Amino acid sequence: MDELVVALAQINATVGDLDGNAAKIAAAAAEAARRGAALIVFPELALSGCPPEDLVLKPHFLGACEAKLAALGPLLPRGAATIVGSPCAGPGAAFSAACVYADGARAAVYRKMLLTGGVFDEQRVFAAGRRPLVLALGGFRVGVHIGEDSRAAGECAAAPLERAGLDLLVNLAASPYHRGKAAEREAALRRMGAFLGTQVACCNLVGGQDELVFDGGSVVLGAGGGVIARAAQFEEEILCAAVPRLAPPGPPLPPPPAWDQASLKLAAGEAPAWAAAARIAPQLPDAEEVYRALVLGLRDYVDKNGFARAVIAVSGGLDSALVAAVAVDALGAARVVGVTMPSQYSSADTLGDAVELARRLGFELHTVPIQELYAALAGRLAPFWGERGPDVTEENLQARLRGVIVMAFSNKFGWLVLTTGNKSELATGYCTLYGDMAGGFAVIKDVPKSLVYELADWRNACGGDEAIPRSIIDRPPSAELRPNQRDSDSLPPYEILDPILERYVEKDMALEAIVAEGFDPAAVAKVIRLVDGSEYKRRQSAPGIKIAPRAFGRERRMPITNRYRPK
Repeated sequence: MDELVVALAQINATVGDLDGNAAKIAAAAAEAARRGAALIVFPELALSGCPPEDLVLKPHFLGACEAKLAALGPLLPRGAATIVGSPCAGPGAAFSAACVYADGARAAVYRKMLLTGGVFDEQRVFAAGRRPLVLALGGFRVGVHIGEDSRAAGECAAAPLERAGLDLLVNLAASPYHRGKAAEREAALRRMGAFLGTQVACCNLVGGQDELVFDGGSVVLGAGGGVIARAAQFEEEILCAAVPRLAPPGPPLPPPPAWDQASLKLAAGEAPAWAAAARIAPQLPDAEEVYRALVLGLRDYVDKNGFARAVIAVSGGLDSALVAAVAVDALGAARVVGVTMPSQYSSADTLGDAVELARRLGFELHTVPIQELYAALAGRLAPFWGERGPDVTEENLQARLRGVIVMAFSNKFGWLVLTTGNKSELATGYCTLYGDMAGGFAVIKDVPKSLVYELADWRNACGGDEAIPRSIIDRPPSAELRPNQRDSDSLPPYEILDPILERYVEKDMALEAIVAEGFDPAAVAKVIRLVDGSEYKRRQSAPGIKIAPRAFGRERRMPITNRYRPK
């Protein structure tokens, strides 16, 4: 064999669905073998779904994984090697493992050596493996990595393989999406391939899991770093490519002390002619990439958790319009319900735009006015306020009445409430607890307002009539909770606010460093004060889709009680 046909099966696994995931693995492996693959690679933790989090701490869950791994072997194709990611129990610990199958049985196990923090916090549940693994496949020498093992050349997972004479390094990945992540991931793999002097094949997970979206984009890189094959982002796919042998075959090398080795027999055969022209899917432009991440994350959250429909408070503003568009694209218009709840401060323009948005996107819309409810509640409370005049209390009453109404639809029909707040609002606390924050899933929680505009324009440019009326995009943003209210009354303009938030929240820059980049000191100080004072709100917010390198929740965890203030 002068070429090895590799299949990267980027599947959409569901955490805890061992039966469903195993069936998907068996079906994809059979299809890959039918296409002529001699090596079939699945993503990291494909059997359990990713991340399994504290399920790994349950001995009965690890036992169920082990039983399913044993049952999976006979279902996998003969004459090909198959590598499946799964949690595995070891002596006194659990590991993130790559299980290698050949001829219906497990032939080798590799345990992930470099564990991640961040969104996975793997050190809490997994122990680190200690030895690399090299497979001998029909004269090819194949190294095995999982995820972060391919992060850096000098690390323990990579350095021993420098002397292994690899023809190919395979990486089983569950690399979660953020903006620009696909290019970052390929760059890291390219550096590892250059260090080892070999080709690299990375099979990445695809699908949504709570806040995370895995974007696929599995890739095969040549020894020089060029792309041989690349799978699509945000879609399940079996990517096949033929990789050449890098060194002439010789006698089998004895395993040195630095790594474990397994020799596997493969069925004789030649690479199919099509494998020389493997598919190279393009990397998506930024706005499309983010939008498709939101669609996939929402679809999987709704479907994997068993909701029939989603309900949205549609205000006639841009945030709820974008959420509605994402929901229709993710679920179909028949599974989306809008509720518009005008108050005495709602303009005829916003109400008309809510109706027009529903018409264009084709979803069901209900109108529930809140003027009478607000008047009754405000009147009942007024005797307790004494001489205190109207303030934010009355504004929040309106938002909370709307929260009560959408949650009533949720309770009555079992629909999932989608909140519509963006990252700029959540960062600064420009949102109402138990009001517009009430709901089950926050679709644009990690999307700053400036990006909301970009995504709306991208969606409208997709073809046909504009999905989001232009009047919604062009209208100055307002919560419409008091006469003539504008977001700019309380916040700096978003073109100033969002860059400050990026520096303070995502880059952890100090006030002085942000000001040194040309921002007004008073504006920076105000934004920092708003962010630090709103941690208690964010702790009570619904989970939402991560699209930034550092998102609130899993990655940015600040104390609520906190007297530290930057000088």
